[in-house]
Amino acid sequence: MISVDATRAGAQEVTCAIAGRSVRALGYTGLVPDLGVGDRVILNTAALDASLGTGGWAFVVAPSDPSTGTAPAPADAADHPAGYLVKARYTPLQAMVRGIDEQTSPHHDVLAEATEIDAMPVVTADLHSSLPAILAGIHADAPHLRVAYVMSDGGALPAAFSRTIAALEAAGALAATITAGQAFGGTVEATTVHSALLAARLVIDADIAIVTQGPGNLGTGTRWGFSGVAVGEAVNAIGTLGGRPVGALRVSGTDPRPRHRGLSHHSLTAYGKVALRPAMLAVPDFGEPREGEPASRAPMTRAWDLPEVGAAIVRGTAELIPPHGIHQAVHVPTDGLMAALEASPAPLNSMGRGLTDDPAAFLAAACAGRLAASLVRDSA
Repeated sequence: MISVDATRAGAQEVTCAIAGRSVRALGYTGLVPDLGVGDRVILNTAALDASLGTGGWAFVVAPSDPSTGTAPAPADAADHPAGYLVKARYTPLQAMVRGIDEQTSPHHDVLAEATEIDAMPVVTADLHSSLPAILAGIHADAPHLRVAYVMSDGGALPAAFSRTIAALEAAGALAATITAGQAFGGTVEATTVHSALLAARLVIDADIAIVTQGPGNLGTGTRWGFSGVAVGEAVNAIGTLGGRPVGALRVSGTDPRPRHRGLSHHSLTAYGKVALRPAMLAVPDFGEPREGEPASRAPMTRAWDLPEVGAAIVRGTAELIPPHGIHQAVHVPTDGLMAALEASPAPLNSMGRGLTDDPAAFLAAACAGRLAASLVRDSA
């Protein structure tokens, strides 16, 4: 049996009693009926049982009593009838949505033959937790810019899973969330990252777009086995559409895993091996390491040793720029960005670490936002 704790756009948070213990669960309102106190439900607890980092939730599959009804149509169905795009395809909970690029969309004619996004800067990032930090960097210097978030399908598929999106939209920091590929539940639905980018520019009229997966990235500790390889594919899409890719680097000064300290191997693979189009990589300027303390000292365990982390990032990006790679390293000042990050309307948390635990991770993302905003300003 359940109790209802909170309701937000697209999801209900409930507490369920299972075998003498209480577990948190999410019911997606577009997929299952509205839940009430005392209802009995069928839950999927696989990720919870495996103690996955983002999997601290069970998920409502269906009411255990079929007589409670079927999933309701969207509240605005009379004005916006369900479309023909199927997301989470051929699963028991597949979602029928109306895509901005499908034939019944009022924007189909605009997007049908569109091939360009007019040199729009697009920030690419590995982790969903980078999203609010990138926005903080954009709006620190240019609060008037319209920003669209393209949520790719490497992590969570329902946008409603993300409290970050809900907080950013409530604060007016995002012009739209565009769910691409198998992801669904955004303010706009798109078939691919390509069509999502075209929609961001031509329909949403965004000045900047951000592409990153939803919460819950997948990684195996191998060179190729992580969902963030899609960052390189996003760079290719942006370049193909005539945009300007701005790469947010995944960095850390405190991650206990050596492969993610300094410049993460995820960024080295995604930008160095997958991306075939050049991007501007935002390298945070953390200053010079203190004299007598070599930057190569390991492990980097103190969050406040930003110059050490910065030096490691510079060494890592050497593999990504000429003569070894195709990208451009752009050193970005960090002055004022800590205050912007502290004012973020969405909590900053990555792999269980907040801003004070690992400031380098969030400052690097904010630098990518600052770089993208500068490109808009320079082209005005």
